[in-house]
Amino acid sequence: MNRISRRALSLLPFALLAACGAPETKFKSYDGPPVTQIVVNKGERRMYLMSGRTVLKAYDVGLGNEPVGTKRFEGDGKTPEGVYFIDRFNLNSAYHLSLGVSYPNNLDTAYARSQGLDPGGDIFIHGWGAEGHRLAPGKRDWTAGCIAVRDEEIEEIYAMVQGGIPVVING
Repeated sequence: MNRISRRALSLLPFALLAACGAPETKFKSYDGPPVTQIVVNKGERRMYLMSGRTVLKAYDVGLGNEPVGTKRFEGDGKTPEGVYFIDRFNLNSAYHLSLGVSYPNNLDTAYARSQGLDPGGDIFIHGWGAEGHRLAPGKRDWTAGCIAVRDEEIEEIYAMVQGGIPVVING
């Protein structure tokens, strides 16, 4: 086989892959107004992405499996209430994608410790992912205290939100 034929054959798999189009990705882009705050109204099971006083997007959410009241300690199944911040991004989440919420704050920790308990942690806004679909068929509130949205919605949220913005969680 001559040199040109070998080169053409070695490039054939790449040409075929390109012809199939780009694979679907969970990473979206966003170029709209900045999200300045996330508001979660637990009683309504709604989350709002805000830019100033303007609602950019609204989502139905699932909460902890014991949704009434604020989170007090690890394992109580409650979603926290109060003002927190987006403090991390997890692109390898078991729940598709996730945004970390800065729970516990100093007050949460002090209260839990005053009761001889651990406040817990690892509170996220996340998708359902494969694990969520197995855990929660037909259930609305199923997390251990996180805020859950559909996978395609967390893709959108992940693209829109920057670190450090406030997350206001109301009862």
